[in-house]
Amino acid sequence: MKVLYIFPHPDDESFGPAPAMHAQLQGGHEVCLLTYTRGGATKVRHELGKTVDEMGEIRLKEMKEVSRVLGLSHMTVLNLPDSGLKNMDPLELEKITESFIINLRPDVLVTYPVHGISGFHDHLVTHAIVKRVFCKMKKSGDWYPRRLAFFTLAESDQPDGKFRLSTSTKEEIDCAVPLSRQDLLAGEKALACYKTYKKVIEDAKVMSRIGETVYYEFFDEAYDPAVSSLFHGL
Repeated sequence: MKVLYIFPHPDDESFGPAPAMHAQLQGGHEVCLLTYTRGGATKVRHELGKTVDEMGEIRLKEMKEVSRVLGLSHMTVLNLPDSGLKNMDPLELEKITESFIINLRPDVLVTYPVHGISGFHDHLVTHAIVKRVFCKMKKSGDWYPRRLAFFTLAESDQPDGKFRLSTSTKEEIDCAVPLSRQDLLAGEKALACYKTYKKVIEDAKVMSRIGETVYYEFFDEAYDPAVSSLFHGL
């Protein structure tokens, strides 16, 4: 089966689901990634003395290395305004997203949950856009992805550290993907590709936060106990 992850920035995939993406690839599934921006507006650019465009180019190169390390089936990085998705016409962003989904035809869509984990507005916009497009496609009566899932954190995935993140309750989590040692190593290698974000990665304690499981909510579905695959029942 084919899964499409949709996130706003480079590193969103590696700051969470990368080990599960590796597990899905090893399970014979196609794993694709769409990123709305190149992430050039990051504050890290000031430390490096780079413009938004220059930083975007750097992060794009880092992301291409992530694709190579994980062995992604497909990756597209758009150049929409980083930290500016909230200022875009949402109908334009919906049109871009729907067109991409129709062309790729994934079985499962994955994006951020309603709280966006970090609460950053680009994350919140992405959640709203992807969910609306999914609902619109489902109601159209034509082809649509068979499942919408939200990558999330469990309440236990909140280590002491610089960043406080939003989580989902046990009742909200529908899928818990167990990770092998190889999956975790792949996640670490993916993170290491973002050399410009080394300090941020250390402060966020990404790998200790993920632990040995990656969690998802399913939109308009409920599983108790949680299942172990994004593709369960499809």
